[in-house]
This record gives sequence, structure tokens and C-alpha cells, in this order.
Amino acid sequence: MIKKYHANIIQCRSFEEIKTRLAEVLAGYTSVLPADRNARILIKPNLNSNMNALTGNTTDLRLLAAVILFLKEAGYGNITIGEGTNSGFYRTNISVITRLRVDELAKHYGVNCIDLNYSEPFLIPFEDGVQAGIARECTEADLLINMPKLKTHFEAGMTVCLKNLIGCLVGQENKKKTHLSLAANIVNITENCRPHLHIVDALFAMEGLGPTKGTPVKTDTVFIGTDPYFLDLLAARFASCDPGKISPLQIARQRGIIKQELFAAAQDFPVTPYERPFAPPKAGPIATFIHHPKRQKYFLAVRNTAFFNYLCNTELFAKLLFLTDLRQDVFLETEMEWEGLALAEEKCNQCGKCRDYCPVDLPLPQALAEQDLQHCIHCLYCFCVCPQDAIQFQGKLGFMEEQMKQYDTMIRSMA
Repeated sequence: MIKKYHANIIQCRSFEEIKTRLAEVLAGYTSVLPADRNARILIKPNLNSNMNALTGNTTDLRLLAAVILFLKEAGYGNITIGEGTNSGFYRTNISVITRLRVDELAKHYGVNCIDLNYSEPFLIPFEDGVQAGIARECTEADLLINMPKLKTHFEAGMTVCLKNLIGCLVGQENKKKTHLSLAANIVNITENCRPHLHIVDALFAMEGLGPTKGTPVKTDTVFIGTDPYFLDLLAARFASCDPGKISPLQIARQRGIIKQELFAAAQDFPVTPYERPFAPPKAGPIATFIHHPKRQKYFLAVRNTAFFNYLCNTELFAKLLFLTDLRQDVFLETEMEWEGLALAEEKCNQCGKCRDYCPVDLPLPQALAEQDLQHCIHCLYCFCVCPQDAIQFQGKLGFMEEQMKQYDTMIRSMA
């Protein structure tokens, strides 16, 4: 039996460590796992953008793989990865699931993968009498596992378990309703969606101007638990963030969902904060002015018009929105053209980092040297982390090129 207000916080660096430590912890959550091995299991990661997990933006494929392996080894066969990706990518017909190779990871491990933006909606109440549709798969799952990324967030303060559930909403029409009263509607989704288990990816977290324009922080940490409010409070302590500045937690306290007993338990729970406070999500002056609660509703009224959406799809206006922090993502249409990976053996020092980061357990770097890459899913984790620049990409990076310009040196130095 899981204790009231309980969580597990584990440290792991390599894929092997992630698999081992996670399996040890999940063995203690048998009361959450369905008795029926044919039960419908839905895993909901954070695939907010097409940015590699090592930037601190999206759920690490190694953690996803470790959860799938645990479930399959326990005998479960009806497993689906599902996410309703950022509506900007959805609107421009860019598949984040494909770009992040989540669909290929699913194929490799023999599970299903769906985009919840195209699911049948199940209506739930939002603020002021509004109704929004969450994917029916989320409500019908016998086991719903929420796998958020730990990130600072310029509107909500922080995004962990609660905020990640926005990805359960179906399509742009439902997602944009959230912003009419963001913090309150995040709580509304949480109360109506109610995942059974939460596994928080802070292996590479994000600080600063999250959820997309921030900076990665390698903490090698994973949080596991059943209470999303408790876990979000623990994550805030870990990042040295004031929970009073995390708006969904404030709403939950005002509604009495987070009672004093829970809040006190989160403050008393043994958490070792990261070695320094996370940098706060400070936006530029224009975004800060517009997103003030007194003015945001006027911006939202304009943002949801057809003319504004038309402007957003023009290159000049989209760049202006990005530079002023009113938009966090760049919707680059250029796909990656993969021709292979090669190993410059004279540069390789056999450090083993490529092997530690491969989510499909390829025997690296030998597989690169021998060009035995038939099971490679093209996630580029090995390419991104090689400190010697010994792994060489062949082809055109496409949308990944912009990420590499911004994060390449940073990731290689901290991996």
C-alpha cells in the first residue's frame, strides 16, 4: 500500500541506470497497476515542441523506454504513447511525434503511438461555463501515466504534472480555451483527467524562459508518485521556486484541493534541492506587459481571430512574435534528411556516453564503427552528447540545425 503523500526521487545518469532504478521503484506501485494484463495503458509524455529532450524541453526517450520495458516485463500488452502536441505545430501540419522519433521508439518496443489532437473529445468543465474536450483515451485508460518534464514556465511559473495535462486536450480549438483562465483551467483538467501515476523527467530539466526558450539543467533526477499536487510542490522545492509564484498551485490551494496537511507534508518531505536555484522565467518587456493578468484577455481576444492566425503564419510576423517572447516556438517546416551516422574513430576516446544515451540500447560506439544501425531510430542523442565530436551526421539537419546552433556546445559539455 502506498503511503499518503508519498513520492520517490531517484538519481540516474545512463539508460542502464534509468531502467534499473525505475524498475526498483515501480515495483512498489503494484496497487496502482491493473490486475488485467490486457488493460488499456496510456503513457502521456511532454512533447511540447520538436526540441530534443536534451535541451530540457521534452520527455527523455530513455525514460519512456524504461517505463515501456517495465510494463512489458510485467506482462502488459496494450500500451499506447499518446500526446496532443503544441497546437502551433499541429496547426502547421508538423508532426512533433515523428520529429522526436517517438513513433519509431514505439515501433521498436512494440507499442502504439497516437496524436491526441485527432482523438474523439470528452467534454469537461472549464471556467465561466466553457467546456473543453480532452482525448477520450485519457478518460478510458485503465492506467494513465503522466510523464511531464520539469521546466520553469513564463506564464504558469513552473510546468510539471499539472501543466503537462494540457496535452490531453484535443486540437487547437480546445487548447486555446485553456488560456481564457490558464491556471484555473489547468487545475480543471487535472481534476477531470486524474492520471494514476506520475513520472517526472528532470534528467535534463529547464530553467529560465521556459517552456521552450530556456536553458537545460542536467540534474539526473526523476520523481515518481501518485499525487500531482504533492509532486509539483516537491519539484518546486527541488528547483528552489516559490510555490506561491506557481499559479496552478495557488488556485489549487484556494480551492482547498491542496489542504494544509498536504502542503506541510510536501515541505517536510526529504528533498535535496538542486545545487543552486533555477533561474526564473523572465520574459522580455513586451511579453511581460501583454501577459499581465489585467491585459492578457485583450491579447487573447485578438490572438484567436482568423486575421491574427493568418499573420502568425507569415515568416516576418512569426519572427517578430518569437523575438518579443510572445511566441516560444519556431515552426520550421524543413524536415531532417537522414543519410546516416559515421564514427571518426581517430577522435573517439571510448568514453561510452553514446551508449549511455541510446534509448534502444545499441552497442555503441561499436555499432557506428561497424555501421550496424538497422535498429537505430535516428533520435540523434549519441550525436548530441559526444564530447569529442566523433559522431558525424550525414545528410541535412533541417529543423534540428537551429537547435544545434543554440544548444550544441551546452549539451556536449554537460552530458
